[in-house]
Amino acid sequence: MTVFSLLSGRVIGGVLLLGACVGAAAAAGIQTRTLPNRLKVIVKEDHRAPVVVSMVWYRAGGMDEISGTTGVAHVLEHMMFKGTQQVPAGEFSKIIAAAGGRDNAFTSKDYTAYFQQLQKSRLPLAFKLEADRMRNLRLTDEEFKKEIKVVMEERRWRTDDQPRALLYERLLATAFLAHPYRAPVIGWMGDLQNMQPADARDWYRKWYAPNNASLVIVGDVRAEDVFALARRHFGPIPPRTLPERRPQQEPAQLGIRRITVRAPAQLPYLMMAYRVPSLQDPARDWEPYALEVLVGILDGSDAARLQRELLRRERLATSVGASYDSISRGPGLLMLDGSPVEGRTVEELEAALRSQIQRIIQEGVDPAELERVKTQLRAAQVFERDSMFYQAMQIGQLVSAGLPPDSQDVMLGKLQAVTAEQVQAVAKKYFRDDQLTVGVLQPLPLPRPPAPASAPGGRHGG
Repeated sequence: MTVFSLLSGRVIGGVLLLGACVGAAAAAGIQTRTLPNRLKVIVKEDHRAPVVVSMVWYRAGGMDEISGTTGVAHVLEHMMFKGTQQVPAGEFSKIIAAAGGRDNAFTSKDYTAYFQQLQKSRLPLAFKLEADRMRNLRLTDEEFKKEIKVVMEERRWRTDDQPRALLYERLLATAFLAHPYRAPVIGWMGDLQNMQPADARDWYRKWYAPNNASLVIVGDVRAEDVFALARRHFGPIPPRTLPERRPQQEPAQLGIRRITVRAPAQLPYLMMAYRVPSLQDPARDWEPYALEVLVGILDGSDAARLQRELLRRERLATSVGASYDSISRGPGLLMLDGSPVEGRTVEELEAALRSQIQRIIQEGVDPAELERVKTQLRAAQVFERDSMFYQAMQIGQLVSAGLPPDSQDVMLGKLQAVTAEQVQAVAKKYFRDDQLTVGVLQPLPLPRPPAPASAPGGRHGG
């Protein structure tokens, strides 16, 4: 279950009494400033420990790529560690580590983000390094040729050699006909093989600008000090004219879609993807919240329906689950997945999942189930608020999706207000075959293990 998308870093009223470690400082509000170059600076003070999380989020990810250059957002993420005039290739992370911190980056369909976790006194160092590579990246042909091989190898071990990941990739390419969500974030292998240094340079020039970025800071800092520091380091970087973002709408689905992927695997695997809305207006929307609760009723604990019915009572599956990411720039998917036990089929598992869905559509959910899920969501909030990193993640995701960074309280209130009738209503509306794509992993025999070594004196391969 994907609770993180709606819950991380949110205030939950009286539930904070359950966790004494969540103090008043952690509940402090979010403060935002926009610099003259249109860089958004967002600060949340959290004074429980003398550390800080610094993140730079660029609103450019896989969905902004064009055909033929899929994966370039992720490639550029790798290249951002290849140096500037002031910081040689490979030195960025070494400098952060020498200062007692850690850093990394990640790319998604909606954004690319870079982060550092440091002792609070070293925040100026993080700002200096990030501002430098925002405008002064040295993207050489030699470094690109080395790094593109790394990315291709990453694709092999993350996707090509992972049958479930391969199925998920092909499922998205089937569920979406026109929207760029159909392409994998890591890129199609053919595009990676033919990518040129100029493609990465063009991406950097297009999207890596202060007016397409958000600087998110959570930690033991004063907001006014952070704003002044941001003006000093990022303020001199001029904005750029960004490419026009045209609406990218997916045509209506006209019937169920199915795809089969044949790959070496031990067991078959099933994925069912229903097209659903993503969150657009935190204060007025209600369906995404009801869908989130619906996922919690199906999955998320040993008491959830799928685990209780399909794993323990029917003993039909070795694994089963449901997930939904409500925060995204594009259309949403609610996913059901699972693997049948040996001797049972994916057809039986699909029928069983559909049966659970029909029960909710016809009978609804009982108050005890609803309260259990809401309690779990409140508990998840208490635990997640212990992490400055996940507080910053929540803010960055919201801003990258075009939502207000301080939406958390509203969203929590809306989640807690979801009714059993609303859960049943979204199940009736969206669990329909005209919104469904089904993917099946058909297992091929696994490669044979290598033969044991010959006895002494035998012949060995060279």
